[in-house]
Formats: sequence, C-alpha cells, structure tokens
Amino acid sequence: MSFDPNSLRYDAAGLIPCIAQDAESGEVLMMAWMNAAAVAKTLETGRVTYWSRSRQAFWIKGETSGHVQHLVELRLDCDRDCLLAQVRQIGPACHTNRRSCFYTALRDGAEIELSSPMV
Repeated sequence: MSFDPNSLRYDAAGLIPCIAQDAESGEVLMMAWMNAAAVAKTLETGRVTYWSRSRQAFWIKGETSGHVQHLVELRLDCDRDCLLAQVRQIGPACHTNRRSCFYTALRDGAEIELSSPMV
C-alpha cells in the first residue's frame, strides 16, 4: 500500500507533531512540527525535515548546526495525528546543545537538570 502524507490528520494550521527518538537507544530526543510537504521531504531525502512555525519555513535538522537527524523509520500513531521519527542523531538534538530537549525532570516539586550541554 502506497503512503500519502495527506492521509494524516493535521491540526487546523496544517501541522502534525513529530517526536524524534534515537533508533538505537530509544531515547526521546525532541518534538517538532511537520506539514504534509515536510513529511514528504523527510521520506524522499532521509533527512528529517520539520516546519518552523516561527520562521514559516522548512527546517532541515542539522542544516546549519551540523547536528543532523538521519531517518531510520517513520511511524504513525493509531489515530494518524502524531508521528514518531526513529533517527540516527549526529551531535545534540536540542538547540541548547544537549542530547535531548527533555533534560529537565520534575521531582518532589522541584526542577532537576538531568544533563549539561554537550558542546
């Protein structure tokens, strides 16, 4: 069966959340938004491409930083309204230069920083 990016359930702005996960370790790296064209571009090139809501433009992960995400597999959730991109991450995934954007935990009512910047 052939996949059509337009078969996904996008929000009113035409976007769908995409969670990036390290394909080997299973670590959740980040969440960003895609539109149908970004999904198609990701599948076509193997380079994970998001839609920047602030810039209103494509954002190919690592294009300027060198912290590239190579697509291993793209998965759809059961409702087709969220994506999981399993990736090979080169360098940090977070703009704060941490491996993951999820580096803060809430424990006993306090915020705990779990990791420091990689570079």
